[in-house]
Amino acid sequence: MIWLTWRQLRTQAAVVFGAVAVLAALLLATGPRIAHLYHAHGRAFLDELGRTESSLYLIGTFAVLFAPALIGTFWGAPLVTRELDAGTHRLAWTLTTRTRWLLVKLGVVGLVAIAATGLLSLVVTWWNGPIDAAIARNSGAPGHGVFLLPRLHALVFDTRGVVPIGYAAFAFVLGVTIGVVIRRTLPAMALLLALFTVVQATMALEVRSHLLPPDHVTTTITSANLMLIDITGNLTVRIDEPGAWIVSQHTVNAAGHAVSPPSWVGKCPLEAGQASQTCFDRLTALGYRQRVAYHPAGRFWTFQWEETAIYLVAALSLAGFCVRWIRRRVS
Repeated sequence: MIWLTWRQLRTQAAVVFGAVAVLAALLLATGPRIAHLYHAHGRAFLDELGRTESSLYLIGTFAVLFAPALIGTFWGAPLVTRELDAGTHRLAWTLTTRTRWLLVKLGVVGLVAIAATGLLSLVVTWWNGPIDAAIARNSGAPGHGVFLLPRLHALVFDTRGVVPIGYAAFAFVLGVTIGVVIRRTLPAMALLLALFTVVQATMALEVRSHLLPPDHVTTTITSANLMLIDITGNLTVRIDEPGAWIVSQHTVNAAGHAVSPPSWVGKCPLEAGQASQTCFDRLTALGYRQRVAYHPAGRFWTFQWEETAIYLVAALSLAGFCVRWIRRRVS
């Protein structure tokens, strides 16, 4: 079964690992220059990045971001459905048990998927190390360019460290599960892509911030830390926590109670100057402060391991469900 499963997979695996090897070669060739610039210029080296480095940053980020969904769509969803459509599962069941047949497929293809995603994430994380360090040292300020974001940012977190391995395992087994249940390849692929996207977005936007209790800080509002005043007068400030992930913030009064900003707060100029600072001084005199909930940058690996564990447990649970379904519902 292992030999047969590998023969069915080897062409697709060669294409995937070939693409990973090409991207890895590009990153390995340019990575030393990135590290040299960082050691020579510190956080200011972001201004030295050229079009090539910016393009590789985006390519690497999106490659890791989309890899689990593609694995689930093209490897997971068709894994069992194509066997069921062709009827070859009946022949396989005369040679081995249903459980062993499915577990070998899950194990061989799943391990290859995890290896490809892990290798891709490893080289992208290594290449981006100096960039991530420089952004973190900017005390929460935006990086050079709109796409250079701190590691804890939702778009970047999913493309670093070990968590893409958990995503790949979960997406793959979720695709298999959907295929086993609905037994139609194309609908299973489409449903997997939609469902995994929803799960990944929900984890990033709603669940992740609650895996650990956030820290809180109350700060005055100044022209130096103000980032935004929206049309309703709500303020967004920057805190002196390099690389921190700001979960939420709101204005509080002298008693520490959350308040809606007075209408004149929204009229404070965004640019630094005497007029704007006078407005901020008035806010301070009236006792207004900004209450910020955030996760420090040092929690990056804690979030990584916790989220990876969640996805791996979910993948194992789905695998158990698939085995049970194949044994009882498929003939």
